[in-house]
Amino acid sequence: MSVTERILIIEKELKVYNHIISQAKQTILDQDVTKYPIFVASKSTIELGINIIDHKTTTALWSINASSLEEFVAKNVIDSSKIDNFKQTYKSVDTFNCYFIVSDIGNQFAYLPTITKST
Repeated sequence: MSVTERILIIEKELKVYNHIISQAKQTILDQDVTKYPIFVASKSTIELGINIIDHKTTTALWSINASSLEEFVAKNVIDSSKIDNFKQTYKSVDTFNCYFIVSDIGNQFAYLPTITKST
């Protein structure tokens, strides 16, 4: 399986959690925690962010932690000299959820469309 095919499978698997992630993101934004929420998706334990879905205690395939640009910089995941670059490439928080995916094909950022709450 190619890397591109594997990425598409991972993104499809993560779409299942998008409603929960969208709700968590809205809470983070409403409470002014950060303007740049990042959701860490992994199949192993990651010491980054606050766990909101644990694949070890649920039927979920992925564990998801809520984090932020500020934490990524504090923990040197993103170099402080790259903050402006990150902010420029960060997609609209109203339209997308930002994921940092830790997988067997490497670590990467991905943006999946936000699921809006029905009114």
